[in-house]
Amino acid sequence: MTVKSVKTGNSASLAVGNTSAAKPDTPTIGTVTGSGVTATVPFTVATKGAAGTTFTATSTPSSITGSSATSPITVSGLAASTSYTFTVKATNANGDSSASAASNSITTAAPLTIDYLVVAGAGGGGGFGGGGGAGGLRSTVTATGGGGSLESALSLALSTNYTVTVGAGGASGTGSNYATASDGINSVFSTITSTGGGRGGSQSSAPASGGSGGGGSSTGSSTTGAAGTANQGFGGGNGTVGSPFSSGGGGGAGAVGVTGTSGRAGGGAGVSVSMVTSTPVTYASGGSGGLNDGASGSAGGSNTGNGGSAPGNGGGSNGTGGSGIVILRYATAAGTITIGAGLTGSTATDGSYKVTTLTAGTGNVSWA
Repeated sequence: MTVKSVKTGNSASLAVGNTSAAKPDTPTIGTVTGSGVTATVPFTVATKGAAGTTFTATSTPSSITGSSATSPITVSGLAASTSYTFTVKATNANGDSSASAASNSITTAAPLTIDYLVVAGAGGGGGFGGGGGAGGLRSTVTATGGGGSLESALSLALSTNYTVTVGAGGASGTGSNYATASDGINSVFSTITSTGGGRGGSQSSAPASGGSGGGGSSTGSSTTGAAGTANQGFGGGNGTVGSPFSSGGGGGAGAVGVTGTSGRAGGGAGVSVSMVTSTPVTYASGGSGGLNDGASGSAGGSNTGNGGSAPGNGGGSNGTGGSGIVILRYATAAGTITIGAGLTGSTATDGSYKVTTLTAGTGNVSWA
């Protein structure tokens, strides 16, 4: 390298060879690999000329980018079932290098098809009053709640977190002052939300609407059962003023709660769903109403059981609501699920499907 001295008054300055004022040289791209909808882009830094401080990979098509100070670069958020190539450029304080040659082509994974059953927590039964409404039920398999049309499976991406919440059941309305029961908690999977069941009515409080409605009380101004949510569950049964007083049963995902008569009114029937091949299970039954005879009803079941005199998911008179449940079904070859912290669940294989059952908590699930 030749350094030329240029006179400037009594001083000399360097005219060429000053790499601190140069843009970085172009990096060399390596072999790109993909996982789900994420690409890993390796590169080699140029050994001559000015150094780069940041390196950016850009996709073709869509110009989706990722950056790093070192190799490799991760590029996330690519579209499913799409072919991509990538280039890399270096950047320093003086600007950008030219882009590298294009990489090899990768094709991102196809989206996952996930069938689901999402049942919310049920409402608590009123104090010596109406039965709690079952949690709302939304399903893509066999049948859904409220007499609605079967829902469509979700198309999800690999290597992406999806939120799950399994709703808890509502508290019972107990005590000498017929304390107000509480509604069930919503259950959530990704974009799907099932509404918590409504509480049963009591002498001093009205029943509440919910995924399925709470049953009306036998006394006071709250004898009318509350409404359910469209395509999730039915309304609660009415209470009857008489001797003895009788409160209505909570609504179920499959039927309206029974109107109170001379006995304990049954909760509305649940919905039978076959998430596991040839093994139908009934979910989201309403809780039974009570007589005004000082006797306590039972707690709601763990989201299974039939409507009728026995409480199911909905809390019976004076009983707590049953918890919700989230069940996910997907092809065995589609991927492996990771159940994140905060969730309680397990996965089993059923022929060509895997079935993941989540019974409590809030957290994320993902597939790889």
